[in-house]
Amino acid sequence: MFKELCMNNKCFIAVDCGGTKIAAALFNEQGMILKEETLKLNGVGGKDVADKMINLIDSLLYYAHTDSFEPVSLGVCVPGIVYHESGKIWAPNIPDWEEYPLMHHLLQAVPKNINISIDSDRACYILGETWLGSAKGAKNAIFVAVGTGIGAGILIDGKILRGHGDIAGATGWMALQRPYDKKFNACGNFEYYASGDGIARTAKEILKNTEGYKGELDPDKLRSEDVFKAFENGDPLAIETFDQCIELWGMAVANYVSLFNPEKIILGGGVFGPAVQFIPRILEEAKKWAQPISITQVSLEATTLGKHAGLIGAGRLAMLNT
Repeated sequence: MFKELCMNNKCFIAVDCGGTKIAAALFNEQGMILKEETLKLNGVGGKDVADKMINLIDSLLYYAHTDSFEPVSLGVCVPGIVYHESGKIWAPNIPDWEEYPLMHHLLQAVPKNINISIDSDRACYILGETWLGSAKGAKNAIFVAVGTGIGAGILIDGKILRGHGDIAGATGWMALQRPYDKKFNACGNFEYYASGDGIARTAKEILKNTEGYKGELDPDKLRSEDVFKAFENGDPLAIETFDQCIELWGMAVANYVSLFNPEKIILGGGVFGPAVQFIPRILEEAKKWAQPISITQVSLEATTLGKHAGLIGAGRLAMLNT
């Protein structure tokens, strides 16, 4: 049993579940991390992932108890789709997390006096950014996560945009060129070419159509990191690759601007990162395509939260559910 504590000792539990590890933390109301812990997943899936999550939560509850904090709510960030009515999760990077009943397991394990919220990573990213990050205080903002895939957390009039089936923000499927090609089936046109994996795919396609290439890129061992390194060294094929990606990122930004009229668009994920250097060029490309008034009203920026974006967003999610 937790002690009866004064309100200024209340805290919030945040959990950020990724494809390879789970991070968890206690936050106070000002957004300060009081305690943080992580566990590697080591390839496990299904209930094993939920059990690891619960172990972290139990550890933080024990810490809170011994240090006289009062946990009042729990926010969980997951890498996929959250079906809010059922509490089930679809997370393609975690084995056996298709329609996985995560809320059911958490309700069984977490003390009844603690409110529980689960949301997608993209939703948590924008919650974190508007709480403590580059979009602090914004009511209309978009976080574009560019990593292995591409997704967008969209905040409109202070509310997360979820859509009819809780799938809003799956912007890796944004159609930015024609004609359609069946190679886009798995991840969508935008993600195929301009995600972290997409950078490597774009470079490989250019390599196939380039005779006499004598640069440093090896088509059999090609990752986005290799393309970034080659770009810094002035490799013409890497430069062409990023020219194409910048065009697609700019077109996507223009579409976000024209559809949603945000005040901030935040670029994050593993690619931004090293692709922060391209933001001025992305904005110039976006200006060609976007609604001409709304493009002057938006600020395009990089995340300031780094690897803590999901965890901070989960903390904010918890705070909003008190």
